Formats: sequence, C-alpha cells, structure tokens
Amino acid sequence: MIKKYLHIMCYVTLGFLFVTQTVLAESQFQEIMKKRGLTEEDAIAALKVYNPSGKHDEYYVFVGGGQSGQVLVYGVPSMRPLKYIGVFTPEPWQGYGFDTDSKEVLRQGNVRGREINWGDTHHPALSETDGKYDGEYLFINDKANTRIAVIDLKYFETSQIVVNPIFKSTHGGAFVTPNTEYVLDTCQYAAPLTNDYYPIEAYQDVYRGGVTFWKFDRQKGKIQQKESFSLEFPPYMQDLTDLGKGVSEGWAFTNSINSELYTGGIEKGLPPFEAGCSRNDTDFLHIYNWKKLAQLAKDDKNIKIINGHRVIPIDVAVKNSVLFLVPENKSPHGVDVSPDGRHIIVSGKLDTHASVYDFNKIMKLIQNRDFEGKDSYGIPILDMKKSLYGQVEVGLGHLHNTFGKEDGTIYSSMYVDSQVVKWNYKELKVIDKIGIHYNVGHLEAMEGKSADPQGEYLIAINKLAIDRFLPVGPLHPQNNQLIDIGGKKMKLLLDMPIPLGEPHQGASIRASKIRPEVRFIMGTNSRTGKPHVGKTLAGQEKIERKGNHVSIYATVVRSHINPERVTVNKGDHVTMYITNVERAQDETHGFTIDHYNVHTSLEPGETTQIDFIADIEGVFPYYCTEFCSALHIEMMGYLLVKDPNKNYEWIQKTKMQSLSPEELQMEYKKIRASNKATDEVIQSLFFFLEEKNYTKYTTVKNLVDDAKDQYAKIDLEREKSAKAYQKNDINNAILFENMIWQYMIKTADSAIRAKDLLINNIATPKSESAKKGEIAFREGGCSGCHVIGKISSGPDLIGVLKRHRNAEQWVAEYVKNPQSKFNEPFMKKMIEFFNLKMPNQNMSDEEIKNIVEYFKWIDENADLF
Repeated sequence: MIKKYLHIMCYVTLGFLFVTQTVLAESQFQEIMKKRGLTEEDAIAALKVYNPSGKHDEYYVFVGGGQSGQVLVYGVPSMRPLKYIGVFTPEPWQGYGFDTDSKEVLRQGNVRGREINWGDTHHPALSETDGKYDGEYLFINDKANTRIAVIDLKYFETSQIVVNPIFKSTHGGAFVTPNTEYVLDTCQYAAPLTNDYYPIEAYQDVYRGGVTFWKFDRQKGKIQQKESFSLEFPPYMQDLTDLGKGVSEGWAFTNSINSELYTGGIEKGLPPFEAGCSRNDTDFLHIYNWKKLAQLAKDDKNIKIINGHRVIPIDVAVKNSVLFLVPENKSPHGVDVSPDGRHIIVSGKLDTHASVYDFNKIMKLIQNRDFEGKDSYGIPILDMKKSLYGQVEVGLGHLHNTFGKEDGTIYSSMYVDSQVVKWNYKELKVIDKIGIHYNVGHLEAMEGKSADPQGEYLIAINKLAIDRFLPVGPLHPQNNQLIDIGGKKMKLLLDMPIPLGEPHQGASIRASKIRPEVRFIMGTNSRTGKPHVGKTLAGQEKIERKGNHVSIYATVVRSHINPERVTVNKGDHVTMYITNVERAQDETHGFTIDHYNVHTSLEPGETTQIDFIADIEGVFPYYCTEFCSALHIEMMGYLLVKDPNKNYEWIQKTKMQSLSPEELQMEYKKIRASNKATDEVIQSLFFFLEEKNYTKYTTVKNLVDDAKDQYAKIDLEREKSAKAYQKNDINNAILFENMIWQYMIKTADSAIRAKDLLINNIATPKSESAKKGEIAFREGGCSGCHVIGKISSGPDLIGVLKRHRNAEQWVAEYVKNPQSKFNEPFMKKMIEFFNLKMPNQNMSDEEIKNIVEYFKWIDENADLF
C-alpha cells in the first residue's frame, strides 16, 4: 500500500513538474509573440519551416539565377540557401572561371569565337528515369547566348556547356525526355538559322524558329553534339516545352506567340511589337513526335547541315507526319503535361482561361487526318474545339503551372492578379486561391513537373518584392515564397529574398534522391571525373622547367603548401598542378597568388590546374584562402619572379641572433620529449579504436583513415630530423621535429573525433534526461574546464559521483552554489591544485538534475573514455 502511495505521489509530482514546465514555456511563447506582434498563424508557419541545428531539409530546390548566370540551391521547408553553382558566370569562391580546368568548361560557351562571361539562366531540368527525377544531373539554359549547361549532381559542379549553332535566342530550355535520352532547347526570337545577314523584310521567308534535341550520354555525363539535331519551325516565336509521358510518351509540345508573324517597327511609326503580335485570338501549340524525328535525323536524306549541325526541315517533318499545330490561348507562356500524360494544360497571358487538351482526342484527329487546314508553311492544323478536354476561367495573367499530389490537382500562377490558383484539370473547377507578394511568375510544387508529384510545399517565384524586406536601394531583391499545400487551404509560410539575378523556374527533388560525393578519388579532375594529368601525391612534389615553361607539382594539406618557395623568370609560362591530399570530409583548401587573378577551390582528393604568365618582376605571396585549421594563416608560400636580363646587387642578409649550442640542445630535447608524450597519446587512441573494432562504423573508419594518413608522414620527417642532428644542424633538426608535432596534432585531432564518434555508437544509450544533461554540460560552459576521461583545467569527472557521501545531492548543491563547498578540506586541496575556483553557472534545478543523470551515464561507460 505504501509503495502504491509512493508511486501515485511520484506520478503526481512528475505531472506537476510537466504542467509547470508547460505553463512556463507557454508563458515565454506568448511573451515572444506579443513582443514581436505575431499571431498564432505566424507561429504555426514558423514551426512548419523551422529546422533545428543539424537537421536537414526534405527537399532540394534548384532555381535558375537569371542574369547572375548561376543556379541557386536551397532547402525546403527551411528555405536556407545551400549553394550558388557557377554555370555561365565566373564564381570566385569555388574558383570557377579562375583555374584552368573550370575555365576550360566556361570557354566551351564561347559563341562564334567570342568570349562570353555571363548568362541568363532560366529553366533548370533534372534528369529523369521513367519520367521521375533520379537526382543524377541538372540541365539549364542560357536564353541570352543560346547555351545549355550540364551540372553533375555528384559534385554540384558544371561539367559541360554546349552552344546552339543555329538559334540566336533559346528561352524554351531545358526540358528532358522521360529517360533523359535528349535535352530539348527551344528557340524563342526567330532569326536566320545561318549566320548570314537578312533584312527584316525577309522575316517570313528566311527567319525561323525550332527545337534542338541534344543527345545525352548518361554514362559519360555529357551531351554528344555530333549525335544531336534540330527540327525547323516557322518563325512563330516558340516559348516553353513539355514532354509527353505515359500515354503520350514519345511526343512533345511547344507553345508559341506571334502567329501574326509581326516584326514591329516603332522607330518607323508602326505599332510596337507587343501590339502587333497579340492581335490574333489564338497562337499555335506545336505537337511533334520526337522519337520518330530521332530516327529521321539518322538518315542524311532527311536533314540539311547548317553551321555543321543536322537540321530536319519543316517539309520533311510534315511529309513524315510528325509535326502538327493546334490553336491555343492568346499569348501563352506555359505548356505542361499531366503526370499520366493524357492532359496538356496551356496558359494564356492575355486570356483568363486555362485550356486543357486531351491527348487521346489529338491522336484520334491525327490518325483520321482530320485537319481544319494548314498554316502558310504547310503544317497541318488540328481543330481547337475537337482537341480540347475543356477550359477553366482561372484569372488574369496566367503564366505557369505545376502539379499536386492529388489526382487532377494543378496550381497556376496569375501574374496580373498576384495569385496562385489551385484547380482540378479533370473536373474543370477552381478549388482555392491565395494572394502572392507580388506578381508571381514561375511556380514549383515539390517534383511537380514529374510523373510522381509530391505536393506538400509550393514555391511562388515572384518578380517583385516591393515592401517585403528591409530596403536596399532602388534595386530590390526578388521574393520566393513558400506555401503549404498539404491541407485543404493553401497557407503562406515564408518569404525568402533572392539577392542575385532574376530567379526564374525552379526544379525540386526529394533530398533522399540526391547522393553527392563528399570527397574525390585522390587526384581527380572534378570537371571530367577522371584522374588529373597533374595528380600529385605527398612526396611527389617537384618543379620542372622546359624552356620558358615551368610546371609545379604541388600539394596542399593542413597546414602547408608544398613547395613553399617557387622562383621563376619574368616571362615564364607557369603551370601549377595542385592536389588536396586530405581525406577528411569538408577539409577544403583554396589557393591564390597575389596579382595574378587566379583562384581555385580544392576539395579533398581534388587536383586542379592554374596557368599564368609571370609577367611582372617581384615577390608574390600565395596562400590558402579557405580557413582550414588553427595554422591556416601560416599556410602560405612565395612566388619569386626575377628578371633573367638583370644584374642584381644583393644586400648582405642580416642574420638572426641564434641560440647558443647549449640552448639549442635544450630546445631540441624539449620538443623531442613533447613529441614522445604526444605519440603515446596517439598510440593509446589507436589501441582503443582497434580494440573496439572501429572498422564496423563507416564514418569512424573515414576519420581513422585520415588520422593514419597524417601519421604515416611522420617517419620521413623523423628521418630528416635524425640526419640533420647527425650533421650537428640542430636548427633544422628542431624544425623537422616541429613538423612531426604538426602531423601528430592533425593525427590526434582526427583520432579524438573518431573516438568520440565511436563512443556514441557503442556506449549504452543515454536516457532523455542524460541527453539533456549533456547539452546543459556543454552549453553551460562546464566543458571549458572539464574533459571527460582526462585532467584538464579542472578535474576529470569520471567517478565524481563516488567521491562524496550522498554524492548526487552533494554534486547538485555544488553546481547550484559552488561557494558553499569551497571550505571543505577536499575542495580546498582541489582549488589549490588547479589554482581555479568553479564559477556559478546559474543552472536551473532541472538542468542540474539532468547533469547528474549525464554523470551516471559517464560512470556506466567509464571504460570507453
């Protein structure tokens, strides 16, 4: 009965504590909301997007960076930026466009021999398998300079740029076939396909549009330009494209504006282009069979060669029944195929309706050759009414669409109305609308253009921000807004300012599908994925001269660049091959040389190349640009450029006052003793790791491999030290012993991290209270003096609960009020020994209770520390 009563009392007490904590938390919550003027809806939105420290997002989003020429990567739901990928524009942090290897990729984008260093990135497209995103590659177009880039998502780096040889503007890219056989890139502003001059009066006769089919080799990760081809279109200005899937696989759909074939002439008193090209009630949706076109392109009889590129003429496509037109909404700006491939949704900027076409009806009309006529270029035109599934009035300025998870659900952007509209394209009815800030362009529901849309969240990619953020001058950031689409009503969660370019379309993918590498195979050229010609391992560093070409084979590792001094002649062509010989994840090094406008980022295992002409005499420091260790600032060297035609009058060098022989010997013995002691610690760490079978844990093994790599370099330094000592060169012997210490510290750093991680894997699980106690111990400042398993600024805490009577109570009282114990005999001796008194860390009773539980866990696992 007494036991039962005690249990009840315990439950009541615990319940009271829980209620008290909850009330306190709610009080603090309300106080923060009141102080910041937040509503409950604001607080819920914040909770939905909040990721605690260390927690990863559910989705990656890749957004075309517009005039930045880059791709922006961020996570959802947090909307935290993760990376800018340099694509068509140099990007200094990653060294993109500043080292020779990345510059070679950037220079692939030269247009007609002209160096281009910017781009207008619009539409990213993820590689697909069976119409579903597979996370291997990303493609993006450059509207301004008619280029497509390939980004390898193993490394999040641009690996290839190809230039369209016949188009002068390609807004409609990139779009991929359901198994990434081809990447489609559609012309926008019609122009002659050759590079010849033709007057604007020749517009209808000579100017043309079209679509290019870039053949993609997935194994090589590269576009095969010789196997690629284009289909000629009339000079309607083609816009966006989507590929069929499911029932419509093998077909593609491209919309267009300017069925009027108007060319403007405002400078001559004619109506402006925008008036003349929107006169007709409809424009043309192009429908074509890309699989049959790919077969036609293999036969030389079906193609003409323009600028070295294979082009299928309009008449060949018509003759082989693979190209058709159907009228579509006036001035469309988007076409999207439903996940099952049956419905084709077309927007219309100047039409309040969305049009839903039925692929089955389209195929029936084509099979029956039921056409309402032909356009002036001989292309059969299908009847719009017979092709339609139906239309829905959605609003003003309908631009783009993306699909939701629920069957028939689609979301559309209304630029003029500044709204996102949720509607059902099968039931042809509007479901919901939400206001956007402001003037939404593209939008992206998670994986919303694939055969497997996920719903959950939607990104509204807005063109204006106006008053949403702190003012930064007349050029405002643009605004990506996160919307919760998981419920019946859409809810705005978060605004994200975009401080570069004009973001266009986004492509999203589940984070679980992306499998990036965290290090390169040693000596890899990241742009090719193959071993670099300049691969250099530790100990292989060298400088070679052939005529006036100097080649430097260098390595970087915490915390030095080898070689540290390079002397060349003025006018030499200098090539530096630099290898990051680290194996530890995230141990990036950078490299730059004063004056020479070169920079590279070297991830673990990567080799890069830098080329420059040493055209100015002088002394030029080089250094690691990425803060990589405690001795980062010391990671440097000198490029010395001398004029071979000059006679130098050397100034007598002043010698530093050296230590006496006796003092040198003492210094040498001191550092040898320190190294011996450090080595004993390292051996104990290795023994512990081996004893506990560390190889079973991949992450631990990686750290141990890194530690052993560092330790393996010590033997050579010992040999150098011994030789110097034998020659009585004590100065250099000390320097080599210092280098041994450096390698030991790096070894110990990785080994200690490995040990800590291994302990977390093999120790008994912590209770929730012990977990909280560990956090309180670290965040409360206790770890500044106490190191578990060893004496530091304060005593080791293993066994602290066995040093006192009623130890748990004693420890709790001491943490609560340290001064209350200072006069106890034991504590007097401790204070005298460490010459330090424990400060009051102002821990709460709950935190102290949890710390005691953490100390219990430490004692349970004392043999591991």
